[in-house]
Amino acid sequence: LFHTVELKNQKGKVFYDKLKFIYVELPKFTKTVDQLESHFDKWLFLLKHLSELESPPEALQEVVFDRLFEVSEISNFSAVEQEAYENSLKYYRDLQNVVATSREEGIEEGRQEGFEQGRQEGRQEGREQTKIEIALSCIQQGLDTETIMAITQLSREDVAQFKIQNSKFKNRP
Repeated sequence: LFHTVELKNQKGKVFYDKLKFIYVELPKFTKTVDQLESHFDKWLFLLKHLSELESPPEALQEVVFDRLFEVSEISNFSAVEQEAYENSLKYYRDLQNVVATSREEGIEEGRQEGFEQGRQEGRQEGREQTKIEIALSCIQQGLDTETIMAITQLSREDVAQFKIQNSKFKNRP
């Protein structure tokens, strides 16, 4: 049913053991659809009988063969049908590319917005932290609440809270 041929050099040794030619004699393959047992049998049957098949036999209705039957069906289109098919396929692929590009641009834009928002939030947190550190330093130096509020622009309640925390910290053993 099939023969394997290896290339040999002038001395009769195998030239390259990973290069082989396999010849399949399809006329010698005589199994019917009901006799197909392995994928190898099914492939040989398809190669031999594809042009004769109107639709895929039940034994060949597997995912692995779906694409083959689809291509076979397309190859039987008339020239006008093939051109229409190719145009619709081109249009479909163009749409897919537009959607993919839009998605990528949207993701990048979202990253940029998130990055900018994160930077702004980080700056704001840094300013707040600096105000707190200045307020604590002023409290430790004994400045009054009004002066601390004027320097840091913190509320009276915040300054009072920091004074309470500072006094608790000082009174620890």
